[in-house]
Amino acid sequence: MLNRLQQYWFRFRSHLWEEYRTLFFFLAVMVLFRSAVADWNQVPTGSMKPTILEGDRVVVNKLAYDLKVPFTSWEVGRWADPILGEIVTFYSPADDRLLIKRVIGTPGDTIAMRNNQLFINDEPATYGELDQEIVRQLDLYQRHSHSFFVEQYGSHRYPVMLKPAEPNHYNSFGPLQVPEDHYLMLGDNRDSSLDSRAIGLVPRERITGRAHTVAFSVDYEAYYLPRMDRFIHPLAYE
Repeated sequence: MLNRLQQYWFRFRSHLWEEYRTLFFFLAVMVLFRSAVADWNQVPTGSMKPTILEGDRVVVNKLAYDLKVPFTSWEVGRWADPILGEIVTFYSPADDRLLIKRVIGTPGDTIAMRNNQLFINDEPATYGELDQEIVRQLDLYQRHSHSFFVEQYGSHRYPVMLKPAEPNHYNSFGPLQVPEDHYLMLGDNRDSSLDSRAIGLVPRERITGRAHTVAFSVDYEAYYLPRMDRFIHPLAYE
């Protein structure tokens, strides 16, 4: 009886392998591809509004800065480093959650914030009016309860939103010098972001890639209907 069962199991496994080996190879390649080359990440929170909305699926280039052994943080080679203004994904040094934020401080920079105004190396960022087309993506409450700006430092420009408030530990900090191989990250939604103000500076090896495009998006508040205007939507602010 046992030999018969073993023979049956052997034939079953052989049939399964013959029938589905192409699929197994394809899945293995896709898993390795997503781990080491490129991935798409669902964004569940609004910490990067108005640039990234809840329900966006963001394309991440995992070869933007380096090549890592799949499923590890071990570098095989490095050819670039994140720069100011780029949006990156990384594992939080506080709890290892995968987060997506904007690079605000690079190694050697001195960063300060005074009542929501950013200073980099003692030079203040400037603030201009944000395109209303971007603001209209948000619901009525957020549009009326927040202020919206284009934050600019040198040639780097990106949208931010915040609630006008008295200075506190979250909208005022520093000056803080960023040490070697570390980065300071902030969310574009300055009053609702678990970023370096809460989790600390991010070591370089924890950065997994650069986010550059919204592949597609669904609206959680409208029965997961697709937001067609956000399909293949670049994250860079023009």
